[in-house]
Amino acid sequence: MSTKLIFVYNAKSNFWNKKIDFAHKIVSPSTYKCDLCALTHGNFGETEIWKNFREHSNFDMEFIYKDQFEKLYPNINTLYPVVFKKTTLTQLETMLNYSDLAKIETVEELIKLF
Repeated sequence: MSTKLIFVYNAKSNFWNKKIDFAHKIVSPSTYKCDLCALTHGNFGETEIWKNFREHSNFDMEFIYKDQFEKLYPNINTLYPVVFKKTTLTQLETMLNYSDLAKIETVEELIKLF
């Protein structure tokens, strides 16, 4: 199995949570709780810089919401957002934790870490 990066957003996947998050990012972006989303997405979707990186990267990437992650990995206790490196079917290694992501100011800085 090749290395896979799993990006876990600090948001839930249901319809209403997505709508609330969308509004929160516009009304009060400085208090939005997902630094990963703030780096990779603008108000209306994925940024062009991030999309270009994602589409041309050699990494296998997965992007999921925290409720989806907790169903797949119920025994992993973590704070969100977080980026994991998965090297086997069962082993996850934290690559960037929530405090690491909070320190990153631009999507370009994030991309340089990969």
